[in-house]
Amino acid sequence: MVSDIAIRVSRSFEVNWSYAMNEAEKYLLDLIKGWVWSGFYNPIEIREMLCDVIEEECNEAMLLASIQPEFDQKRLAEKTWPEVTDFDRLHAVFYKLHEDGICALHNAGYTLSDGFEDVTEVVHHAPVGHYHSFCFYHGQDVTGALDGRGLRIAFGALKNDAEKSQQVGRYVCECLTQAGFKVDWDGSIDSRLYLPEMEWKKRSA
Repeated sequence: MVSDIAIRVSRSFEVNWSYAMNEAEKYLLDLIKGWVWSGFYNPIEIREMLCDVIEEECNEAMLLASIQPEFDQKRLAEKTWPEVTDFDRLHAVFYKLHEDGICALHNAGYTLSDGFEDVTEVVHHAPVGHYHSFCFYHGQDVTGALDGRGLRIAFGALKNDAEKSQQVGRYVCECLTQAGFKVDWDGSIDSRLYLPEMEWKKRSA
């Protein structure tokens, strides 16, 4: 349950800040909400992430105090979620892909470039020859899924091989389809796989 303190804090900010917040504060509150509901971060990590991007004109105390109430709201919502969510099914697919030699990464950085860098790092530290291909989605993709715009997944072969990359795309598409996902893909290695009906519900650790 949401604590009485959290409720009082939340209501206090609603009264004192709802009309006085500047654009930077509104933007950061949206970031906090996205970080919380993504399910990838704990409160301490979000505090650290916030401190890295906060600007001088922002009320740091107000922003920091907004983190826990958002987690409390998410915890309540999680109780209404199905036992197995879309994310759980996606995670199971990614686990299978890992076992099959495809480096499948969740929340890989914030952009495509970040994702490619994360793949390179993971492959570098993996046993030699274990991975031959990759797939991933990044932070902006998570934001899109949270907004109800589905999820896009990048894929390809580790070597510059168009035919192999297309095979990887077909295999990942097949695995996702078998897991019950609707997958849109035009068959091109220049297009990402698209899960238009992906409903983002990842439980926080």
